[in-house]
Amino acid sequence: MNKNFFKDKVVAITGATGGVGRVTAWEFAKRGAKVALIARESHQLNATVDEVKKYGGVALPVMLDVSCAEAVESAVDEIEKKLGPVDVWVNNAMNSVFAEFKDITAKEFKRVTEVTYLGQVYGTMSILKRMMQRNGGSIILVGSALAYRGIPLQSAYCGAKHGILGFYDSLRCELLHQKSNIKVCMVQLPAMNTTQFGWVLSKLPNKPRPMGKVYQPEVAARAILFAAEHKRRSIWVGFPTYEAIIGNKIAPWYVDWVLARTGFDGQQTKEPADPDRKNNVWQPVDEDRGPYGDFKNIAKDRSFTLWLSMNREWVRIFLLLLLLLIIAWIWFF
Repeated sequence: MNKNFFKDKVVAITGATGGVGRVTAWEFAKRGAKVALIARESHQLNATVDEVKKYGGVALPVMLDVSCAEAVESAVDEIEKKLGPVDVWVNNAMNSVFAEFKDITAKEFKRVTEVTYLGQVYGTMSILKRMMQRNGGSIILVGSALAYRGIPLQSAYCGAKHGILGFYDSLRCELLHQKSNIKVCMVQLPAMNTTQFGWVLSKLPNKPRPMGKVYQPEVAARAILFAAEHKRRSIWVGFPTYEAIIGNKIAPWYVDWVLARTGFDGQQTKEPADPDRKNNVWQPVDEDRGPYGDFKNIAKDRSFTLWLSMNREWVRIFLLLLLLLIIAWIWFF
């Protein structure tokens, strides 16, 4: 990636104060960007502002709930007045409920959908009309392998991510039809070591945990910055994402069977849940827990499949040269 590509560019990130959003803000700041940090809680916003400044960026805190379309529209006006036209918009905000579907109320399901799905729709809706006037910019939708393959105990979140994928497909076709220069990309993530497992609403008997192979949020941040700079339809992060998406296309019935056997215990630790545990479904947790969860000991800080995706042109050249060498060897020997 070009180290100076984002210098003085305006970047807005929703869900910017925890996990993937917070670390992504750091990475944009290291490249000299002006970063608008969109989140609901002041302690986390203030801490993230300080970090962005420390890493060399300009920070603008914007406190709002992305489930309110009017608030998002006003926020975009504020950001562009104070920082300038937005070059990159990252739709990252989310929340979730860990529970069997039968135990989730209608209000809880609606809330997850409004934040995780409609939050991305509203953000895209507000920034797109401004980018269309300039015929430029980049919009990143943060997705998940769960956009393709739902798992037990996360029906509301999986439904929202599936919805984002359908919305993205439609939007992309429209922009192609218009021959627009606006770049849009959906980044599909695997399990990440973020604070979400400590503050989403959980009705499970034990503490929730990420399922399968886990990655540090820096891996996701690298993918998001790459997507913002390059013209890609989508980026799949981590081998588990490939495994989930491709496996579900080949044999969804088998994936059903595997997840029915492993998906319940695989998303819980052995430690009983705290009955007084705070959650951020309706209101933010009023403390700063940083960007990381409690699974650093098992989280990977790099992804070979992401490296291959980011360097696919060089990989193709290497494979072509290798093929030519094999043909030459067979021909002459």
